[in-house]
Amino acid sequence: MQLTDSHCHLNYEGLVEDQAGVIARARAAGVATMLNISTRAREWDDVIGVAERHDHIWASIGIHPHEADAHPDVDTDRLIARAAHPRVVAIGETGLDYYYDHSDRARQQDSFRAHIAAARQTGLPVIVHTRDAEEDSHRLIADEMAAGDYRGVIHCFTASRDFAVRMLDLGFYISLSGIVTFKNARDLQETARMIPEDRLLIETDAPFLAPVPHRGKPCEPAFVADTARFLAALRGTEAEALAEATTANFHRLFTKAAR
Repeated sequence: MQLTDSHCHLNYEGLVEDQAGVIARARAAGVATMLNISTRAREWDDVIGVAERHDHIWASIGIHPHEADAHPDVDTDRLIARAAHPRVVAIGETGLDYYYDHSDRARQQDSFRAHIAAARQTGLPVIVHTRDAEEDSHRLIADEMAAGDYRGVIHCFTASRDFAVRMLDLGFYISLSGIVTFKNARDLQETARMIPEDRLLIETDAPFLAPVPHRGKPCEPAFVADTARFLAALRGTEAEALAEATTANFHRLFTKAAR
């Protein structure tokens, strides 16, 4: 299988200590492409640096909603400037997180809009994190889409089926993580069955959310193979076919990532 991990954090604790080994194990598991995600401005240089050293790894530029309060200076212009780097293929992750409320909700929304504006102006897709914020996420995404087209993905999808349908209607992709393999994820598994094949991505969100059978361990990009096999069985297809489709979808969305 030639797999793609569309969302991982290779510079986070749990992976960075053995980053070379993590990357090697991913290649051995068939992971041909990885997207290394940033969540804070101080990470940008390191995240881009990994992509510069490995031609199969790409980078994103963004501020996680948890970090919105700490980054009032990160506006659309600053995001656009850093996204000009040839190894940066996406804006984010950004979005809304009302579960923890680590940042003021109005500030999260302002940051989210700045990221969408950067995505629109650069032509790069926006990577969206949403938790306990379906209505505001939909309203903001739809409002911004009405102001001008842009592309994006809801990463590590755990929201409702209704939210999935609304995002698909807006042209978004949906990315599933190892959570879909959990025994208590019945609703998510039902949603996973209905996502159109040409809008589906898979990810690890490593070092978080290790899929079955790796629960309790730091997650690695190599484990996207386990999620792919589970998801293929869930959807009644072959793992190789799902790997091929999700890899094609990745390159269709992240067009700056050379194949």
